[in-house]
Amino acid sequence: NGPAPGPFHQIMMPRPRRLLLLVNPFSGRGQAMQWCQTHILPMIREASISYNLIQTERQNHARELIREISLPEWDGIIIISGDGLLHEVINGLMERPDWEQAIKTPVGILPCGSGNALAGSINHYAGFDMCLREPLLLNCCFLLCRGGVMPMDMVSVTTSPSSPSPQNGRPAAPRRLYSFLSVAWGFVSDVDIESERYRGLGSARFTLGTLVRLASLRSYKGRLSYLPVWGGSFSPPRDDLLPPLDQPLPTRDWVTIEGDFVLVLAIYQSHLGADLLAAPQACFNDGLIHLTFVRAGISRATLLRLFLAMERGAHLSLSSPYVSHVTAKAFRLQPLSSKGTLTVDGELVPYGPLQAQVKVARSYLQSPPPTVSPFPYS
Repeated sequence: NGPAPGPFHQIMMPRPRRLLLLVNPFSGRGQAMQWCQTHILPMIREASISYNLIQTERQNHARELIREISLPEWDGIIIISGDGLLHEVINGLMERPDWEQAIKTPVGILPCGSGNALAGSINHYAGFDMCLREPLLLNCCFLLCRGGVMPMDMVSVTTSPSSPSPQNGRPAAPRRLYSFLSVAWGFVSDVDIESERYRGLGSARFTLGTLVRLASLRSYKGRLSYLPVWGGSFSPPRDDLLPPLDQPLPTRDWVTIEGDFVLVLAIYQSHLGADLLAAPQACFNDGLIHLTFVRAGISRATLLRLFLAMERGAHLSLSSPYVSHVTAKAFRLQPLSSKGTLTVDGELVPYGPLQAQVKVARSYLQSPPPTVSPFPYS
């Protein structure tokens, strides 16, 4: 029969989502806070989402913050910046004592940086047309307000130690970090790092950096080994695909190429930039590393055609004996040239041997399933 009715009847309503917003006020052209006030916060308030906004003050501020905060207070951590700040957040989550639970905290991105690759991938997966700047931001904010969470692969990356000199009579240990986007060596990483001097141009810095590097094309001697996904078949990778970085790789099933490379790019999202569809078939949780490598001997004109075709994802059909595309479960890269740059998610890492493998669906992304109606911006 139930309890006797009282003077009040309480209706339990779902509480508003609570999001932690981390904004880098210096990202891109320095417009992040302006766009936050004019575009992001009005939409979030309209969606009845509760939030707390924190401005980062320095490099690795977000990483330090995420290591210490109480995560159960939040339904998600949203980055208002470029891809670099999300790299900090993911590694901050993985450096916590409770990392196994912490990494399940959904993360999201609202693009206000120079490099907006993950936002471009979200936009693409949602079925929207390619767009940049405010239209891309509004699409991603619209998707965030709609709600929804989906799994996203992470890639475990082991790099050379920051300090190669022995410590306490023993060699320094390799570094472990976690990546959501890419590993790059050669042309792509050179453009990424050397174009920092043009940061005031926003995403146009990459176009200018590409032209500068094309004018003086470099090649690097190295050895690339990868564990391919034969015939398109795939099973979830184990955690033991790779031996320690200083140990030899198994000979069975691995493919090794040694020579002079113009670039090596390992990517696990569809986009390398908001307007670069580098891996058209990639999904957030497909368990694959999409490897592109270009060997020395390619002409500047062909390399330029490759990147122009990448804007629409047509580069995979570009025929050149110097360009290869493969899918892999794991890879190891051993630079043999004395100088060069290596990046993980666009962030500079120590130059030297590096290896990586997929951790399937280890993290979660604040993004709903594909939709067909973008935000009706004017």
